[in-house]
Amino acid sequence: MSAEVARRLGVSENNVNRWVRQYRDNSEKTSTDGLTREQMEEELERLRKENKRLEMEREILKKAAAFFANESK
Repeated sequence: MSAEVARRLGVSENNVNRWVRQYRDNSEKTSTDGLTREQMEEELERLRKENKRLEMEREILKKAAAFFANESK
């Protein structure tokens, strides 16, 4: 099929194959919301860090609540 397309366009079959490969690579790199794989990985890393920070804050608040509950007795 690429030979037919190449003939009709007047280019080499290698060019057509390369264009198809580049198109597939580019479409695989972009998610449905328009982010590239690299952007999604960066966002994931940011969210993991934020999640860890929030978990630590929650633990601090739980300990503070327990401390003040014991102090008020």
